[in-house]
Amino acid sequence: MGWTRRPCATFRKVAIPATAKRGILERGCSSVAGLPISSGMTATDPRSLLYATDKLSPDEARAIAAETLKGCDDGELYLQFAASESFAFDDGRLKLADYSRDPGFGLRGVTGEMTGFAHANEISTAAIRRAGETLRLLDPAKGKPAAPPRRSNRHLYTDASPLDAVSFEKKVALLERIDAAARARDPRVKQVTASLAASWSVVEIVRADGFVATDIRPLVRLNVGIVVEKDGRRETGNFGLGGRYLYDRIMGEETWNRCIDEALAQALVNLDSVDAPAGEMTVLLGPGWPGILLHEAIGHGLEGDFNRKGTSAFSGRLGERVAAPGVTVVDDGSLIDRRGSLSIDDEGTPTEETVLIEDGILKGYMQDRLNARLMGVKPTGNGRRESYEHAPMPRMTNTFMRAGQDDPAELLSRVKNGIFAKSFGGGQVDIVSGKFVFSCTEAYKIQDGKLGAPIKGATLIGDGPTVLTKVAGIGHDFALDEGVGTCGKGGQTVPAGVGQPSLLVDGLTVGGTA
Repeated sequence: MGWTRRPCATFRKVAIPATAKRGILERGCSSVAGLPISSGMTATDPRSLLYATDKLSPDEARAIAAETLKGCDDGELYLQFAASESFAFDDGRLKLADYSRDPGFGLRGVTGEMTGFAHANEISTAAIRRAGETLRLLDPAKGKPAAPPRRSNRHLYTDASPLDAVSFEKKVALLERIDAAARARDPRVKQVTASLAASWSVVEIVRADGFVATDIRPLVRLNVGIVVEKDGRRETGNFGLGGRYLYDRIMGEETWNRCIDEALAQALVNLDSVDAPAGEMTVLLGPGWPGILLHEAIGHGLEGDFNRKGTSAFSGRLGERVAAPGVTVVDDGSLIDRRGSLSIDDEGTPTEETVLIEDGILKGYMQDRLNARLMGVKPTGNGRRESYEHAPMPRMTNTFMRAGQDDPAELLSRVKNGIFAKSFGGGQVDIVSGKFVFSCTEAYKIQDGKLGAPIKGATLIGDGPTVLTKVAGIGHDFALDEGVGTCGKGGQTVPAGVGQPSLLVDGLTVGGTA
């Protein structure tokens, strides 16, 4: 969703050489994924993908974590097995069918502000001990080790793997049906791209104090892109959805037909679009996905690392008014089945609802364990990492603005001259200043309180802290996005969710083509 500087004060990151990333299916053992199952486990236990008798047992993992992390303030052994697949149907044929499995671990030790981190794609006692040599370069801890996360048995999504529930043939057949149905919708359709993706990850967090937490994470996504042409002019439309559930939620005929309808409607609207106006004007933002502006414009600025270092536009402003009355912003990783949700974060902390701004007053920041400890506050379950190859950092989960009391139609009627931004393609933000730039993928002129012609080439320009003070109306039509967001920060990408009600903002700069 955006770019930022890497916030972690990483002392050293080393990729430990391992034997070849063995194709787990190449080994001839009769067991889960071809691995000899560790003692005390069954073939159906997902943790058997992390532990093997000849490599590492759960008891050995706890012992090695205690051994290698001794003398650290904090840290963990992060074990992960991830399987993923993706399919792309383009130009009337299957263009991509990709499948991968990736086991590995990351070992992190923290003392003060220093982090030592190493990872390898082989889960074994030997590899973890080699990784532990990196942590010897850390300064010795001066205080007591940090307390472990609180325990939780909450499960926000199924343990089942979406990859195994539907055959390869059915997945390809679905994309073929989408392609054919989309082309039959309208003679102006010239190109259709349909993609399907899923992942399934088993993670276990092992700490030196004996704390162990396991999470099993499914994720699926369906996306449809359509190109239409009229009188030599081509325009595109896109729509997708997904979440932490199985394929059955997105493979139903009603669901994928909706994806086609939404993508086609956007493409046809853009086919009739005119050049966007430019200048400072009132902007009405639609509900749901336009919350990406909120995510970028202020969300990153409310993450703990930037505020601990004093580099955010919101640093040192707790208790101050930073937004117009009525503006309440929360980050909530505990929503059932949502793309940005996690039962526990990547440090083992249960996710929760964190109120960031309440009725315009700054109430808190999103925290991982390191920055929470250094700021003297509690972690909020926002310690996230892309994979075992990365150290965790404070990241958003599902970040949104709560509903207000205004009728969206009444908000539209207030606008004499402005634009309605229904959908965005993405954006960028500078964390220090809060300045952002967003491109609209579907937008309309507003004249005398009524929607006018669709426009193309519109960008929204501003800075997060200022925009929050210019909110003039908050609709009662709150919606979350459809489950397609991916957030980038510090070289890592993670799935994330956004949302908001209709939002009226006075005096936002629009960069147009007119």
